[in-house]
Amino acid sequence: MIGQISVGGVFLPGLLALTAAAMLGTALISRALGRIGAYRLLIHRPVVDLSLFILLLGVLVWLTEQTGASP
Repeated sequence: MIGQISVGGVFLPGLLALTAAAMLGTALISRALGRIGAYRLLIHRPVVDLSLFILLLGVLVWLTEQTGASP
C-alpha cells in the first residue's frame, strides 16, 4: 500500500506524488515523440498520451510496492 507524505504538517496521499512523477514523465516522452515525428504515424494523439500516462503510473506504483519504499 502506498503511504502518505507529510508536506509542512499536511498529509498528502503518496499516489499524488506518483501521479505528478507520471505526468512529468509523460510530458517528457510526449515531447520526444513529437520531435522525432512519431505522432505522424498515430491516429489519436490524446489517446496515446493517456495510455502512456497510465502505463507510467502503473510502473511507478509497481516499483514502489516492489522496493517497499513508500513516498
